[in-house]
Amino acid sequence: KFAVALSMLAAVGFGLWHIGRTATWDSLEVLPQLQWVSPEFSWQAIASISVPLFVVTMASQNIPGVAVLSSFGYTAPWRPTMLATGVGSASGAFFGGHAINLAAITAALAAGEQAGPDPRLRWRAAASSGVFYLVFGALSALIVSVASASPEGLFQAAAGLALLATLANALLGAMADSSWRLSALATVLVAAGNLTLFGIGGAFWALVAGLLTHFIVERRARR
Repeated sequence: KFAVALSMLAAVGFGLWHIGRTATWDSLEVLPQLQWVSPEFSWQAIASISVPLFVVTMASQNIPGVAVLSSFGYTAPWRPTMLATGVGSASGAFFGGHAINLAAITAALAAGEQAGPDPRLRWRAAASSGVFYLVFGALSALIVSVASASPEGLFQAAAGLALLATLANALLGAMADSSWRLSALATVLVAAGNLTLFGIGGAFWALVAGLLTHFIVERRARR
């Protein structure tokens, strides 16, 4: 249950120990510096930034996020969810934020069994995550300073360890049905390869590869 928290605490502790050996504590920034930047609108920015971000968010976060929730037995109300995240993204854009969405990895952490044995009470994991996001936002300068001064790959490794249980449960669920086993494997392999085409990340192309494998190979084999 506490694997995620303990792995991140271990990473932070090791990072601080490494900083104490190789750098000075004066190099760390504790509080973020706020700076007002007035928003500016242009068709060039909409075409080159907004539209690509929208496509990437839908393909790499919202659609995989719905799939992740479905794998844990949850059904996301598509229209209300897209309306809420769209309004949130448009509002957050005025303050430098963007892409409020059904984040696939975050959804997996908050919806899996490690978030609690009762699926009806796992919403508390998502709510507490929101509170900690606010705390981390206030300490963003310190967190970035520690991460930058830590050994390369430390926090990526800690995040990977935190996702091991989620990965194992997802693989077991994906491979349980023999009629989808090959397509599930193709999805995992393409996602692990992080294929990027036309500015769209590997999560979307992994779903495409899995669906094509199923309809071309597995459905034909059943016939």
